[in-house]
Amino acid sequence: MAMASISRRKATTVFSSWRHLYSNSSKYSSIVSRSYSVSSGSDENDVVVVGGGPGGYVAAIKAAQLGLKTTCIEKRGALGGTCLNVGCIPSKALLHSSHMYHEAKHSFASHGVKLSSVEVNLPAMMAQKDKAVGNLTKGIEGLFKKNKVTYVKGYGKFLSPSEVSVDTLEGGNTVVKGKNIIIATGSDVKGLPGIIIDEKRIVSSTGALSLSEVPKKLVVIGAGYIGLEMGSVWGRLGSEVTVVEFAADIVPTMDGEVRKQFQRSLEKQKMKFMLNTKVVSVDTAGNGVKLTLEPAAGGDQTTLEADVVLVSAGRVPFTAGLGLDKIGVETDKAGRILVNHRFGTNVPGVYAIGDVIPGPMLAHKAEEDGVACVEYIAGKEGHVDYDMVPGVVYTHPEVASVGKTEEQVKALGVDYRVGKFPFLANSRAKAIDDAEGVVKILAEKETDKILGVHIMSPNAGELIHEAVLALHYGASSEDIARTCHAHPTMSEALKEAAMATYDKPIHI
Repeated sequence: MAMASISRRKATTVFSSWRHLYSNSSKYSSIVSRSYSVSSGSDENDVVVVGGGPGGYVAAIKAAQLGLKTTCIEKRGALGGTCLNVGCIPSKALLHSSHMYHEAKHSFASHGVKLSSVEVNLPAMMAQKDKAVGNLTKGIEGLFKKNKVTYVKGYGKFLSPSEVSVDTLEGGNTVVKGKNIIIATGSDVKGLPGIIIDEKRIVSSTGALSLSEVPKKLVVIGAGYIGLEMGSVWGRLGSEVTVVEFAADIVPTMDGEVRKQFQRSLEKQKMKFMLNTKVVSVDTAGNGVKLTLEPAAGGDQTTLEADVVLVSAGRVPFTAGLGLDKIGVETDKAGRILVNHRFGTNVPGVYAIGDVIPGPMLAHKAEEDGVACVEYIAGKEGHVDYDMVPGVVYTHPEVASVGKTEEQVKALGVDYRVGKFPFLANSRAKAIDDAEGVVKILAEKETDKILGVHIMSPNAGELIHEAVLALHYGASSEDIARTCHAHPTMSEALKEAAMATYDKPIHI
């Protein structure tokens, strides 16, 4: 399928959708044409968003841009949610800082840069992280003011499907009324039975972002995205890191072949893994922490000692104290709020987005939910395809993926082709002496339509978006292969993998 024909088809779809929206625009003109200034939140709003994380604040800004009178309620007192305050952003700051230290210590000399000594100034590293977080949270407040979104700082709970009572951070109480209320309260750390998180010796990801010293021994419970990223940070800074995982594999959602290469890479970085292992108990009676372990299938117990234990066993929807039962909002067994394709709950006028509903618990997915949800509220069409939400592990090398894994394609019974290209054969990767990794593409055998793309490399999280766009447009591997890529770039590896999928690569 030629790219030009894909573009024409998509353009036709877009214009058809626009005609549909235009033909229905008069129905919503009374809402969209209005403009509002900041108010106290006590008057009735068109949209009230409970939660100011990536999904919530984006939904609030988009609603205001569509002309809807909007109020956002946030209990933390700082916008951006877990992601910006104690998640995505501070962890990436520490990942970058720790990588710079590791490069200076281990790689600079081979590039002709000699240093007499390199040491970690942990307080300065933490200060840089906190500065980044502070600037970004203030930036969102500025966007609220620019778009005339009312910001209420406090803990909200439903009084009715159109009223939210807010215990403000100043100690007062106010009632915020809205025709449409969006629940965007995100998720919280998933605890483990018998393990009490004190954020000192037994920490969640929040505590792992603000340790006062580099632990000599760090045990990470859970081999998912967060655990491996935080393990990488402290491993680079000098910790002896052991990852304990109940399952047989790390990052179970990752493509199996890429996962094996990824684990080998982490092991080369001295990260140890204890898979198929259950944590029976944790003892903090002494100066350190003693973990009692046993095989997941049962067997003899062993002990493992650590200075700090990071509990990273996943996240759960945060809906505590919202009063969902009071208004009758339905949830599933996992505590996720059930919604229809328009993000509406079973209660008219009440919507939910992000981590509190089914789907990937990712900030960028929550943002897309937020935009689509308010577009529906405003009478427009919104859309989020959860099969095309990219996932990234921000270690070094990074691992990024979109679409189906090879295991998923096999389970579907689809005939497929696989194309792979190693970064060892990529000129830019060799030039910068950072050539560990691979690009893997899965495509339907009969049509060559791309089904999934998986990249392990430096900056894989940046490279993956060409593949995301390709999947959205139903592109074939030949479409990518015949697209000119600048030389020398890491992205040429994606082109070569595409060539390997439908024909043969050039440089291997």
